[in-house]
Amino acid sequence: MKNITETMKTLSIFEMLKKYKIKPIKHFGQNFLIDKNVLDKIIDAAELTSQDIVLEIGPGLGILTIELLKGTKKVIAVEKDKKLCEILKTNLKRYKNLKIINEDILKIKIDKLSNYKVVANIPYYLTSPLIRKFLEEKNKPSAIILMVQKEVAQRICASPPHMNLLAIAVQFFAEPKIISYVSKNSFYPMPKVDSAIIKIIPKSIPDINTEKFFNLVKRGFASKRKMLKNNIPGIDLEKIGLNPGVRAENLPIKDWLKLFHSLNLY
Repeated sequence: MKNITETMKTLSIFEMLKKYKIKPIKHFGQNFLIDKNVLDKIIDAAELTSQDIVLEIGPGLGILTIELLKGTKKVIAVEKDKKLCEILKTNLKRYKNLKIINEDILKIKIDKLSNYKVVANIPYYLTSPLIRKFLEEKNKPSAIILMVQKEVAQRICASPPHMNLLAIAVQFFAEPKIISYVSKNSFYPMPKVDSAIIKIIPKSIPDINTEKFFNLVKRGFASKRKMLKNNIPGIDLEKIGLNPGVRAENLPIKDWLKLFHSLNLY
């Protein structure tokens, strides 16, 4: 077999799939990126250096992997599909700074990693559990760059008056930003919806009981149409400078923290 860099000069992604007899597995959520411009945007967002360790999730045929390998200390590529792993091991064997793991990313322990970044073009169904996994780790990555469903990216990066549970869950731990929107035409097979590249930078979090904090937030969002005081009886919103008619989607993280401390839940 030629190495994958040489193969890509003469074969399109479609021909590669045919050459290696690969049929995208629907329940793995496999959608292969076929747009070079989008690939460049992912690399630019990662702001890679020669000292970086990159954890790539779902490398597929290795098109993004090669770009990551060019300017980093090490790439750890985690791929659930055994056949794709074998192809990667054969085609990318000349890269000494690559480690390929055939495993489910949600089952892998990453407590020994440090000073690393996460880059992933992931199946949509993995978005929430994957973000939660890395943001709740003690050794968080310095940056997370993901390709996710457009609507999910917008929910993650929402601000008042459109806050939601997912936005609060991410923004409590990190600063998310939409880098670029990506057309569904940039993938094969074509998904039903457009995507977005998001960059998530973990930050220091308040020294509070996070379980109690998120229980409070969940109570606040229990019924979206109700005012916050009706979802959480007994709170005095005016006491902490909030409008008594406010709804959960109107509150940024700082106001949820005010509310949390006013209830002495910590």
